[in-house]
Amino acid sequence: MKPMFALEESLASLSIDAAMRELLKIRASQINGCAYCLNMHLPAARKAGVPQSKLDVLAGWRESPAFGTRERAALTWCEALTRVEATGADDHSFETLAAAFSAQEQVEITLIITTINAWNRIAVGFRSQHPVEARDTA
Repeated sequence: MKPMFALEESLASLSIDAAMRELLKIRASQINGCAYCLNMHLPAARKAGVPQSKLDVLAGWRESPAFGTRERAALTWCEALTRVEATGADDHSFETLAAAFSAQEQVEITLIITTINAWNRIAVGFRSQHPVEARDTA
């Protein structure tokens, strides 16, 4: 696990801001059904300044006016890579990303998406459970 933790630590030094990083991590975790990672990244997104109202509609971002051009491009690429078996990382998704981000940013976004998908597979595969407060089980 040391290489995964080192990879995760390196993401903090990327030029992509924390709010965008967290949106990508949450969206991939939603797609992958990773409650453990959602429990971790939703509070981190709020701490990074993502408004709760935006988090509330993230699963339906395509229909929401709350997301700007760069967020839409990054989320499009996130979904294409997370569902690569179905999308083949299609040209339209890549072209959308390339139109909104520099080559360096494209690589960084891809690394963020790749890393969270790996974490999702580890957490889901090993049946990781997030903490539950007593009042949450009522």
